[in-house]
Amino acid sequence: MRRRFWLGIAAVTLVALGSVLAAVLVYSDDRDDFDRMQHEEAVRAAHQAEAVAAISVGKLSTAAAFARTQSRVDGREFEVIGRTLVGGGALDGAAYIPRITAAQRDDYERAMQLEIHERGLGLAMRRAEPSPEYFPVTFGTTDVQAERLRGFDLGSDPLRAEALHRAADSGQAVATPLVRLLVGGTGINVFRPVYRDGVPLGSPADRRRALTGFVAGSFRVDNVAAAAAAVLPGNVDLQLQIDDTLAYGSGGDPGDSASVPLRIADRTWVLAVENPNGPGLSLPIALAILGIALAALLGALIVTWNRRERMQELERQASEDALTGLDNRRRFEKDLARAMAHSQRDRTTGALLILDIDDFKRINDSQGHPAGDRLIQEVAGVLRRRTRRSDNLARLGGDEFAVILPRCSRGEAQIAAEAIAREVREYRSEGGEPVTVSVGVAIFGDDPRTSSATVFSEADTAMYAAKDEGRDGVRVFDPVAVREDVS
Repeated sequence: MRRRFWLGIAAVTLVALGSVLAAVLVYSDDRDDFDRMQHEEAVRAAHQAEAVAAISVGKLSTAAAFARTQSRVDGREFEVIGRTLVGGGALDGAAYIPRITAAQRDDYERAMQLEIHERGLGLAMRRAEPSPEYFPVTFGTTDVQAERLRGFDLGSDPLRAEALHRAADSGQAVATPLVRLLVGGTGINVFRPVYRDGVPLGSPADRRRALTGFVAGSFRVDNVAAAAAAVLPGNVDLQLQIDDTLAYGSGGDPGDSASVPLRIADRTWVLAVENPNGPGLSLPIALAILGIALAALLGALIVTWNRRERMQELERQASEDALTGLDNRRRFEKDLARAMAHSQRDRTTGALLILDIDDFKRINDSQGHPAGDRLIQEVAGVLRRRTRRSDNLARLGGDEFAVILPRCSRGEAQIAAEAIAREVREYRSEGGEPVTVSVGVAIFGDDPRTSSATVFSEADTAMYAAKDEGRDGVRVFDPVAVREDVS
């Protein structure tokens, strides 16, 4: 019984753990699907932003190729080129930046002042501090106001100067770190070098000698983010980082966002996408609660079943003879009272048989108590084989047994008792000695006023009468003969 109980508890534990595991697996599967979807969204957004930026960088390269073929680029020519650069891409501004040596500075300033006067712009240039070379913003156009680009020496800004020199040495488009743009806002500048036509460009030194200027473009962070967000659902949060600096988006922890690289010119940004519609916990929690509730219910049923089975076991032990497994005297008294009640209700008769092993004390004393216990067990086995399933068989104590025969007449009871006595007589114990019993029979049901105690006393009296008559016999209680003996 205890083994079944612990197996049941183990099963309940497995149900509870299984439900929690199922909930974890469901949530994990949903999370994997969500993470995969979110990563795909981030990749799609990065590709979109890169594609838009690549169009603009390509236009800068085209403008640089045009400027290379010109002996001199004037403002009106670049104004036409600049309008194409800032349209249909991600550029917010474009400018031509000549390389001016210290010897060329005065001539350059006079030319610029003349053009400003001719075009009526009314702008004075910012004069940079003396330097071996200058990279002034000469001609430009923006999506706001072109005049704002004039008169600034990019070589005076360390961040932009470093990018200019890298572009000149590599011959490729080079991007600055995150800077304040001349056109307003925050973003990066991309510089595409322009070299004299028809000169060798095989080494960085060759390219530095052949450098005549740059075509520059301004990428505002907001526009890069807008290009990326164009392919995302409306409720998705987006962040952009450049060199570990947050350039766009909220400054909070990105949490479960998906991050992918985004490359513009030679600089890599990081684009992070976070979809707020993450996997829900409702289904996993419901699975876990359902499984745990089921486990709790099963556990309660198992505990209740175990308690009831334990009570039944205790009741069985309380009503069972420990040596033979037959009913004990307490159970026998209940069975006799119930059998007599049925007889009175059905107007039938039944019989009570009391059996006592003859000379049991002698066997017990001469061979020891273990031998006596074995003999009692053997007689109990004989009685089991000889009685019907409807009969009630009990050990009253010591070497005394009782059999209740329901629906049995006086004659049938005597026949049954004699058959039992004969069966015991023919049985040989393990010691080989013959065994006999004395049987007393009492009839009940013919007088409704008779109590179970009276019937028991009558059967016991008949049994002792059988012993007095020489043992190994059957005696049916006769009330008339008893009265005669008394008189």
